Amino acid sequence: MQVPSPREGAVLVIGAAGTDIVGRATAPLQTGTSNPGRVRVSHGGVARNIAENLARLGTETVLITAVGDDERGARLLAQAAQAGVSTEHAIVAPGQPTGAYLALLDDLGGLHLGLDDMNVVNAITPAHLRERRLLFKEAAAVVMDANLPPKTLAAAVALARRAKVPIAADPTSVSLAPRLKPHLADLWLITPNEPEAEVLCPHPVPHADRDQVIDAARHLVGLGVDIAIITMAEFGVGYATPHTSGHVPAIQTEIVDPTGAGDALTAAVIFALMQEIPLDEAIRLGAAAASLALRSPGSVAPNLSPEALYDQLR
Repeated sequence: MQVPSPREGAVLVIGAAGTDIVGRATAPLQTGTSNPGRVRVSHGGVARNIAENLARLGTETVLITAVGDDERGARLLAQAAQAGVSTEHAIVAPGQPTGAYLALLDDLGGLHLGLDDMNVVNAITPAHLRERRLLFKEAAAVVMDANLPPKTLAAAVALARRAKVPIAADPTSVSLAPRLKPHLADLWLITPNEPEAEVLCPHPVPHADRDQVIDAARHLVGLGVDIAIITMAEFGVGYATPHTSGHVPAIQTEIVDPTGAGDALTAAVIFALMQEIPLDEAIRLGAAAASLALRSPGSVAPNLSPEALYDQLR
């Protein structure tokens, strides 16, 4: 697949939406007992986060997701629409609860444990996508998260390929990343973190080893991905394309909550590339978006804008 030329249309984002419940300890964690901390609840889900970030950056965005027929689901869709995301093709699944993500952070803001309940995403079927094939034909790009069931992922890839639309994918988690393996040769962009990249590559990807991360990104390109970007938390980003590879440092910032930082990076890179901004600058803008998300007590920085990204770089 060739790196696509910019095209008109909305970005079509497909995947999970849910409620994030995130607790951060205020002292070193002790297992087997209650720990003092702070708990916050916000709107989340990888696809929903990416869609909201894109909309806040001024990109026309359509979200296909599934929520339960409950108050949480209604609030999720209403907030996404208020942020500028088109939600008219979202599914409200009767008899099912809206998805949820539960995260426990240590006192430094690092993820200690995460649990997700995204079974409602199974309501996004291949038939639901095929009935909306016109959305694919009119899209500037398609973005998917790996919460999608394997058959639905395959249908999304097939529809996007038929429409000759570039496909971006977020591996989402170590347990879900293998769902993308059959589709790597069809991807324009992939944005795993180090553990997810290790699942997709045949060799270890040690934390903070810049050379190994760049090698892993090159390996993904060798499997057919056009642009592979591997996030390394506070150690920045390693990336590769068929023509170049390199590393972009992270922007040092206070970590209030890491939830959603990777989604912000993915959205900002897609936004920048669609504006024909060179890849290295696009990744720097992604790092800027991640730093804004890290300082935000929710999954998406409410002050996100193109101007805010460049302010971060300055």
